Amino acid sequence: MLIDVFINWLLDNKQWLFSGVGLGIVGLIGRLFYNKQQKTSSQTIRSGNNSTNFQAGNDINIGTRTKGKDVEKK
Repeated sequence: MLIDVFINWLLDNKQWLFSGVGLGIVGLIGRLFYNKQQKTSSQTIRSGNNSTNFQAGNDINIGTRTKGKDVEKK
């Protein structure tokens, strides 16, 4: 089985693996597999003369009100 091969490799290479170099390499490999990327966004807005602009990082409702589960315009 694959896990047996991994365990045998781990036991055979434990000295190298837990030295400084091995730990760095394992850390880089782990980071590649389990990289939790944060949402990054860069918002820009360009507007012309006499314009109205709205910018939001998420949902935006303009000129609406909620009534129950329905959304009605004012």
